[in-house]
Amino acid sequence: MRKFGMLLLFAVLFSSCAKSKAPILSEGIWLAELAVLDHEILPFNFELKKNNAGQLFIEIFNAEEVISIEEVSINRDSILIKTPVFEGYIAGKFTETSIHGEFIKESLDRIVPFKATFGKKERFRAEYKPQINISGIWETEFSPNTEKSYLAKGIFTQNENKVTGTFRTTTGDYRYLDGIMDGDKMKVSAFDGAHAFLFTAKVTDTSLIGTFYSGNHFKEPFIAKRNEGFELPDADSLTFLNPGYEKLAFSFPNSNGTIVSLDDPQFKDKAVIVQIMGTWCPNCLDETKFFVNYLSDNSNLDVEVVALAFEYAKTKEKAYKGINRLKSAIGVDYPILLAQIGTSNKSKAQEKLPMLNHVLSYPTTIFIDKKGKVRKIHTGFNGPATGDRYEVFKEEFDEFVKLLASE
Repeated sequence: MRKFGMLLLFAVLFSSCAKSKAPILSEGIWLAELAVLDHEILPFNFELKKNNAGQLFIEIFNAEEVISIEEVSINRDSILIKTPVFEGYIAGKFTETSIHGEFIKESLDRIVPFKATFGKKERFRAEYKPQINISGIWETEFSPNTEKSYLAKGIFTQNENKVTGTFRTTTGDYRYLDGIMDGDKMKVSAFDGAHAFLFTAKVTDTSLIGTFYSGNHFKEPFIAKRNEGFELPDADSLTFLNPGYEKLAFSFPNSNGTIVSLDDPQFKDKAVIVQIMGTWCPNCLDETKFFVNYLSDNSNLDVEVVALAFEYAKTKEKAYKGINRLKSAIGVDYPILLAQIGTSNKSKAQEKLPMLNHVLSYPTTIFIDKKGKVRKIHTGFNGPATGDRYEVFKEEFDEFVKLLASE
């Protein structure tokens, strides 16, 4: 009898331990889904892996883009995923094959419901065969017939029902979009840790009529028509010095609190590239990576780069934390100065730089020659997702910077 009692006690204890044992996340491919407006779902895929040290990391896939996330923390059945560089993070509870939680951006008070399911490879499920091939160039207008209207260039490639591409605008691009044609409906999405984009559209041979969703806080309509010859306005003509100004001038602190200006000795008799940016901005991240690589490959050039960060972080401490995180993650050697906190509003940014007609975009890049004269202002940045346009930009940038450095 006593032996039976001991066995019963052991069984109860074992059962209790088994119930309290933390689950183990399954390694492999997952389908993540964010709940946006209009009951739409924004999907993206990621793969959960372990490195050689046995630590978990995640790779997010958007068409050709792969984003590696090493800050993955587990505490029993809770998970925290901190996306690289950007402030946003995913927090939730998990089982072996599911995660339920939220994508959070604290400084903007934004919370998007999130869930992920193990073993699902399809980003979007197609119910119908594609009726149209969307491959080509699309002349696009967002928020048509309103004061907020702006133009974009849709660039898409379709293989069977799979669609990849992007929308270029005068201020940048909408990342690596990845999705499908489902009958006569296009669905493409991107998630990079800063922004969550979903585009849906009704498609004919000559038109797109759709909606753009950004997280669960914003949406706008768009229309497009096929136009293989369409091109956006010249990005070098949109921002310029106001009458009465001949030079750019600023004085902002670096992360050590030291005030830096263009009158400092490090910029004397050198060509200078001034980057107007924010650590929250994916296009700025693309440009920053480009600058870091370019300076490394051209270390003998007589040129300096300085960035002016316009941050929506609510405190200086958080803003500097974001700046230092960016510098550490990418290996930025040039100074990043804190120009503004609490908002990324472009009109507020223009108040800090009154010599500019406006700050139309993050990033905006200002090229200054060795005599301190502003030679060119480039609005926006079309990154690797824009394909051939990015290659053209790199060639033009290299040629112009080498010209300034040699004068």
